[in-house]
Amino acid sequence: MPYRVCFVCTGNICRSPMAESVFRARVAEAGLDGLVEVDSAGTGGWHEGDGADPRTVSVLEAGGYEGGHAARQFHADWFTQLDLVIALDAGHLRALRRLAPTDADAAKVRLLRSYDPAVASASGAGLDVPDPYYGGLDGFEECLEMVEAASPGLLAAVREQVEGRAA
Repeated sequence: MPYRVCFVCTGNICRSPMAESVFRARVAEAGLDGLVEVDSAGTGGWHEGDGADPRTVSVLEAGGYEGGHAARQFHADWFTQLDLVIALDAGHLRALRRLAPTDADAAKVRLLRSYDPAVASASGAGLDVPDPYYGGLDGFEECLEMVEAASPGLLAAVREQVEGRAA
């Protein structure tokens, strides 16, 4: 059974699809295809079925990532199928932990930037990936930089879990 990671932001059209695309590329580069499944969702269903924001797609494509995506809402019953739920900011972290049916499920929820060694010692808002939706393209580019900076640490943590399953 693959190790399953789900990235979660508010509407699943900006930050979480960006994180999904970047991390999926890192998983493939690491040769973990088939061992790790990556997807994303939103805490709300406002954009369900919509593609990613065009600015997200533009920034991803400029970075060499795939931009195909359809938004969906996260549901509490998904916790049983997931190994790790990655929140993009503290508000998502709180919402997901409240939604978790058990303490073990709540423990699966982590902030993405906690995997970035440059900011991991920070706390609170310092670990948020700011929502770029109401700003310009530069906010989306900053979001991509934050996602990319956290991805190696997240990949190392996931690889350790995957290898631990095989042992």
